[in-house]
Amino acid sequence: MQSMKINIQRLLSNIEVLGKIGLNKHGGLDRTTFTDAELMAREWLRQKLKGQQLEVRLDEAANIWGRRPGKQNSLPVITFGSHIDTVPNGGKYDGALGVLMALEVMEVLNENNFTTEHPLELVSFSAEEPNPFGLSTFGSRAITGKLMSQDVQGVKNPDGLLVTDALAKAGGNPDTFDNAVRTPEELAAFLEVHIEQGKRLLTRNIPVGVVTAITGIYREVVTVHGEANHAGTTLMNDRKDALTAASELILALESVCRAHPAEEVVGTIGRIVVQPNAANIIPKQVQLSLEIRGKTNKEIKEVLAQWEKELESIIFTRDVQVDRKVMLDQAPSPMDETVMETIEEASQQLGYESYRLGSMAGHDATHMATITKSGMIFVPSIDGISHCPEEESRVEDIEKVANVLLHSILSLDKKLTKGEETLKQ
Repeated sequence: MQSMKINIQRLLSNIEVLGKIGLNKHGGLDRTTFTDAELMAREWLRQKLKGQQLEVRLDEAANIWGRRPGKQNSLPVITFGSHIDTVPNGGKYDGALGVLMALEVMEVLNENNFTTEHPLELVSFSAEEPNPFGLSTFGSRAITGKLMSQDVQGVKNPDGLLVTDALAKAGGNPDTFDNAVRTPEELAAFLEVHIEQGKRLLTRNIPVGVVTAITGIYREVVTVHGEANHAGTTLMNDRKDALTAASELILALESVCRAHPAEEVVGTIGRIVVQPNAANIIPKQVQLSLEIRGKTNKEIKEVLAQWEKELESIIFTRDVQVDRKVMLDQAPSPMDETVMETIEEASQQLGYESYRLGSMAGHDATHMATITKSGMIFVPSIDGISHCPEEESRVEDIEKVANVLLHSILSLDKKLTKGEETLKQ
């Protein structure tokens, strides 16, 4: 078992072939959810899975599953994969790398005539990325019961296309959508490989990232109310400028996040709307989108509490009013300790250094963690770049992580089988 290794040339070939489906004139991929290009990629993947004699099926949410029987098919499945849809003008590694590594694992097991105790399932989730339908992590939310039939009825993209029609075209079934749900009893574990989309592994020159938790995301809309007045005749001491007050709020968030001891705490003001937005009028109102991310609720609350202190001071000194509306308060998703330890052990046995880190982006594993033991493995990203044509990872890192995925699955198969046998006794 220890001698089994992935075929890096075959994996690289699959990356290149899939990376041409949806290729645009700028060198990026336009393989967004349920588009013709994404449907072509889906069919390509299904044919590859059938070529490995896997039991291929599409569920009601159009998730693609490839099942490999185990010695004990009554055991829950060990599942691994990611997604093949992209952002507009995206790269060929984000999501797709996790699916193609899963495919490679299946091929290696077949070549070695090795059968695990648990059945194995490769999964390619539908619509992980933000999309024109406004339903990201579509497939993983569907199988975890977080996205139900009533949530997709009547939803359209800007062109008026119903998501239910697009889903049906992709092979899903909106009429029986809720049947996509998987129960905790069906699943033994879930593993997802993904590019890091940051520089932490690259900076440390470490090839294997072991994800401890997937970031929590807190968002609110902050509206600053000042007083519109003539830009020329209103003296500086007489102003209630909503924009200058908002500027202080923005800088306060940056300062609080920089001062926090956890480097993975980040804060962003990504959208600003100024009214009346005229050259000779003091801004009356400014609306901001505020976002805070952290790997624990404690970190997010610490930043928010400190920023709120700054907010109170700014309101007083600037003589403005502020309204706030919470839009999202998504808790962090910790990964399973057994899965993390298994990934670390596989890395060590293969002679690779690993590093624990939090994921600062959302992933399908966020939702899978609510129904089964889940873990993520990160591949270093060159220059930390992603969601663009320049997105890339080094071949040697891809090979190492693919081998870690293979041996993590084999090790989990052993560990979990022992645990399940103990429970039966």
